This record gives sequence, structure tokens and C-alpha cells, in this order.
Amino acid sequence: MIIRKTIAGKAGLVAAVALAALLTACATATPYQPNLPGQAASGGFTDQRLEGDRYRVNFAGNSMTSRETVERYLLYRAAELTVQQGYDWFETADRRTDRSARTVIDEDPFGRPFGYYGGGYGYWRPAWRYYGPRYGGWRSWDPYWGDPFFANRAEIRTIEKFEASAEIVLHRGPKPAGDPRAYDAREIMANLTPSIQRPAPK
Repeated sequence: MIIRKTIAGKAGLVAAVALAALLTACATATPYQPNLPGQAASGGFTDQRLEGDRYRVNFAGNSMTSRETVERYLLYRAAELTVQQGYDWFETADRRTDRSARTVIDEDPFGRPFGYYGGGYGYWRPAWRYYGPRYGGWRSWDPYWGDPFFANRAEIRTIEKFEASAEIVLHRGPKPAGDPRAYDAREIMANLTPSIQRPAPK
């Protein structure tokens, strides 16, 4: 009987520790990391080579990760990938940020000016989409085209997730002056590195 109680007690302790670890992971924003299974915090970046010097990069955040963080990490990953592949600058060919939400009432959920995150990166403003049963599924919004749906400017937000993606083309040599969609990869990395939160060392 004592042995059984001890085993049961240990099983309960293991279950409690596992539950605590799960809750901790859920309460931690996605750090800058590859998107791989079994990580302490879900989400991260992925990239895919489409052809030659063209890539699609993606960053998925969990429910604790803000839209601004997701887009900043996406921009950093695009720059990092450019340098890793032996190039100097990149240009955006297509941009998207997806939002999934448990509840959406109405309107542009941010009411912010274009390029809110950007600082010096005003054209780094992907389109995005969000989900709500009220709308019968996914709805999309593009900052370059707008949408009459957002005319009333009123929304109530709840738990949400963001996933941003961009199609980029890599180039060598100096970045062309005056092109708002061209980004110097090393300059981007130098400017954003202080704000990049990486996973805690194990």
C-alpha cells in the first residue's frame, strides 16, 4: 500500500510539473527562433527558396506575441537570410500578415497609421487577415488597397495570433537609393539586434 501511494504521488508530481511547464510555455511570447516542434514557446521563423534568389520567409507568433514583434522578427529574418546566402540587400515582392482571433467585432483592429511598426522601414507593412465566426471565416485587409469594411473604425479584440510572411528577392552590391522596398540587410540587422529576444539557453 505504501509503495502504491508513493508511485501515485510521483505520478501526480510528474503530471503537475508537466502542466506547469505547459502553462509557462503558453505564457511566454515567441522568441526569435526557427519554427520547430517541441519548443518551449511555439512559433518562429521558416523560409523557403522559391527560385534562384527569391525566397518566402514567414514568422508565426503565439497568442502572447504582438503584431509589431512578429513583423519585426520577420524583417530581421529576411535580413539575416540575405546575409547567410551571400547577398547584401533585399527587396520585398509580396507581404502578408495573418491574424487568427477568437472574437472579432468590427473594423481595422489597430486604427494605426501605415508603417506603425516601421520607424525607418515604412514600407514594411504586410497585408494581413483575421478570423471570426461573425464573418463566416477569414477576412483580409491590405494596407495598399484598403477595404470599405473598415469604414466604421470600431472593433473589440480578444486573444489573437499573428503570422506574417513576405516574398523577397536577394541582391548583391549597394542598395539602390530612393527605393522604399529595398533594404540593406546588414543595416537592418545592426538596428534590430538590440530588440531581438532569443530563447533562453538550456
